[in-house]
Amino acid sequence: MKRNPVIPYVMIAVIGITMMIIVSFVALNQAEKAEEAKENGGEQQQEEGASSGDPEEIFQQNCASCHGSDLSGGAGPPLKGVGSKLSEEDIANVIQNGQGTMPPGLISGEEKDSVSKWLSEQ
Repeated sequence: MKRNPVIPYVMIAVIGITMMIIVSFVALNQAEKAEEAKENGGEQQQEEGASSGDPEEIFQQNCASCHGSDLSGGAGPPLKGVGSKLSEEDIANVIQNGQGTMPPGLISGEEKDSVSKWLSEQ
């Protein structure tokens, strides 16, 4: 008995279409969550970071994943010596408005001010 050579292609097509449908539903769910967060004005991020007033800890929670826990960089640029290149106000502006691939508003309020002061001293 010979096997039908079309069956593997049909199976691959069915699996591919199923995966596209699943990924589409997951993306829709994430888009809805992003819209809710946008409507809330980022209040959830502020509440999460409000647990500590230590600027180094705030940096570790919000920034270290891209800039490195030792400020050496990674996905984002290194921040060692950033205080010699940018003023505290410039650093606060970058934190507030984002720059390049960095999204705006990761830290806000007093936390933004304390982290920008801490970074300007590094």
